[in-house]
Formats: sequence, structure tokens, C-alpha cells
Amino acid sequence: MTPNLFAELPSAALADEQFATILQRPGLRIERIVSTGQANPEGFWYDQDEGEWVVVLQGEAKLRFADEANARHLRAGDCVDIAAHRQHRVDWTAPDQVTVWLAVFYAA
Repeated sequence: MTPNLFAELPSAALADEQFATILQRPGLRIERIVSTGQANPEGFWYDQDEGEWVVVLQGEAKLRFADEANARHLRAGDCVDIAAHRQHRVDWTAPDQVTVWLAVFYAA
């Protein structure tokens, strides 16, 4: 069976984001993330031991880095490579639509 990244998307807002591992190998993990208006709490920063390449497949989000003054507004097709230990957070995801991310985590 071939997984479809747009299968089983929610029809209404969820309390929490959905995370699903699509593929995992040594030094590599690919996840589908589904957001429906979620954001990280104020003051929270991801600080990961691995690198992350992420693309927005559908919807919109604002991704903030601790070392940048403004959040990056990402739309469908926009992608970002995040180095290991580069602090970042999700400031906003569109509340009126489903945002689908594809995140590729890799050994730094």
C-alpha cells in the first residue's frame, strides 16, 4: 500500500497537532504533521539534536527562529532547512484550513 499524505485529514479543528511517522531508517525520519490552528506556547523553542528539512504541502504557517527578528510566513510549497540546535518555534498555523507539513529529520 502506498501512503497518501492527504489521506484522513481532519474536517474540523483538532485540540492538538497530529504527527505520523511515514518512514524511519538509521539517521533519517520522515513525518507528516497536520495543524489546524495550533502554535507553540510563548517562550517555547525546539532545540533538536538532528537537522530538519520541512515543507508546507498545504495551508499556511509562521515559523520563527530565535536568531531572526521576524517569523517566516510559509505557504504551500515553501521549505526550510533547519540546522541541528537552531532554536525555532511555530508561531501560527492557519485556523481556517488544514496545514499539512512534511518534515525530514536527519543526522547532523
